Amino acid sequence: MINQSLKDTIINQVLPHVQMPAQYMGGELNIVVKDHRTLRGKLCMAFPDTYTIGMSHHGLQVLYTLINNRDDWVCERAFTPWDDMEQQLRSRGLPLYSLETFTPLVDFDILGFTLQYEICATNLLTMLDLGGIPLHVTERTMSHPLVIAGGPCAQNPEPLAPFIDLFVSGDGEPSLPLICDEWIKLKEESKAASGGTAEREELVARLASKLPFAYAPRFYEQEYVDGRLVATHRTRDDVPETIEPSVISDLDGIPLPTRPIVPFVECVHDRIAIEIMRGCPWQCRFCQSTVIKRPLRFRKVETIVEAAKEAYKNTGYNEMSILSLSTSDYPHFEELVNRLQEEFGPLGVNISIPSLRVNEQLRSVSKLIPPKRRSGMTLAPEVARDDMREQIRKKITNEDLEEGCREAFKNGFQRIKLYFMVGLPGERQVDLDGIIELSESIARIGREVRGRSTKVVASVSNFVPKSHTPYQWNAMQTREYFNWAHSYLRKKVRMKAVQIKIHDVETSLIEGVLSRGDRRVAKAIEIAWRNGARLDSWFERMRPELWWNALDEAGIDVKRMLHEPYELSARLPWDHVNVKKGRTYLEKEYNRAVVQLEAMAEAK
Repeated sequence: MINQSLKDTIINQVLPHVQMPAQYMGGELNIVVKDHRTLRGKLCMAFPDTYTIGMSHHGLQVLYTLINNRDDWVCERAFTPWDDMEQQLRSRGLPLYSLETFTPLVDFDILGFTLQYEICATNLLTMLDLGGIPLHVTERTMSHPLVIAGGPCAQNPEPLAPFIDLFVSGDGEPSLPLICDEWIKLKEESKAASGGTAEREELVARLASKLPFAYAPRFYEQEYVDGRLVATHRTRDDVPETIEPSVISDLDGIPLPTRPIVPFVECVHDRIAIEIMRGCPWQCRFCQSTVIKRPLRFRKVETIVEAAKEAYKNTGYNEMSILSLSTSDYPHFEELVNRLQEEFGPLGVNISIPSLRVNEQLRSVSKLIPPKRRSGMTLAPEVARDDMREQIRKKITNEDLEEGCREAFKNGFQRIKLYFMVGLPGERQVDLDGIIELSESIARIGREVRGRSTKVVASVSNFVPKSHTPYQWNAMQTREYFNWAHSYLRKKVRMKAVQIKIHDVETSLIEGVLSRGDRRVAKAIEIAWRNGARLDSWFERMRPELWWNALDEAGIDVKRMLHEPYELSARLPWDHVNVKKGRTYLEKEYNRAVVQLEAMAEAK
């Protein structure tokens, strides 16, 4: 059921005036279009970033397929428009719409955001506003969709609390259908489809009381003393005191998307994506994903291969990526790669293997990739000295890394990209020296093996202490420190074969505020948005001054929130959102890290 009038207006009057108009047209291969009049409910998955980023996100394809496999529901898509499209919609009084049927966002039963990156917070407000939905939950009536959000950034929901009706913790596959069904059931039972804010509030409360993984912030208040959070109080007894994650017990039983949507335009990842494993067997102290995605679960080799064959038949992509947090730790890794090569090698399909761990598998993985596909390899040592890696619990050694790269060069690889972080707790100048020394050592190995210069890229990010990690109590380093460290690294490089790429400091600091902030940060997000902050995750669009001015106007003590550590006994803004193993485990790991850091300091 296409909204033909809006579609005609968009195509004939709007798209001629915007860049890359194909991202706003819909109609791609494998989309699902249903007649809304025959359905029980309508869901729109909203990705708070541009089409080229959102269409590269595997989770969106998974949930899109899951809901559309049902006869009584439909799932459609919407993305954040570029500023030229936003201006066109606003100047003509047109709403943001779904790509499948050009339905305005306000006309869906549920609007679901996936929160992958904190810096995209203002994009969420853009989509709500353009979609005709009040920004604040307290202003919505029964005529507006239920606004839900999940993903990594939902692990600290407080900075977006005033804008989201319901945050969803954990795996989306079991939780999303339950929310859809319960919301429609409550609306049908209440007969309050045309009710106001009070009726809506009551239904949201009943929904939150039924679902242990659902957090409705409007029924919780945060208490502050001397500028620090000291408690989170429920305002109703029928909502849960703490939120438990939704967890899939049998990952292999969850169907993979075998008819993924094929975009009309080039996206960040133009390929088939197959998730082979969820969770990670390692417990790196800086990593939020390894905590929130527990327990470790696998798919069978046969399940993966059959899904890959079906997806190839339905898309024709010439590249396929096998996904997990640590792909080479999949227990049947070599068998899987060999099977995929047998099936797809003759068809000319490239098998991409991201998230490689530096372990014994690294020495063999380069042999598993056909020679014509061996160009570059990406690895994440994170830090460059073995003692620092022991402290962050990334159990690899430089010897393993160098030998793995040697094997890669022997087998035809030409480039190595290494991911590092600066600003970790206990970081020393020798750790910065090590980044350059290790990168140059690998470049020398490449020249030795290949007989010519080999490019090594050291990509350096700025460490942000994330919620639900053992480092969540630590402070983030200052702007002055990061600028000094970046300058030091650049001056230290001696080899032309080594390139240093460094993440923007201002973006990292703002990410830190949004990652570690409490509910008071929401005011700053809205101020920044109203003052013009848009698409901040794109470097050329980021305007840091808008954020710093907004935080100042909102009365946020950035220095205290970002650069002062929490006491171990302190109440944290996200403590009411539980994770597997819980806070006791995180405290134990934090204390172990402190002991190791003290030993490292004494050994200097």
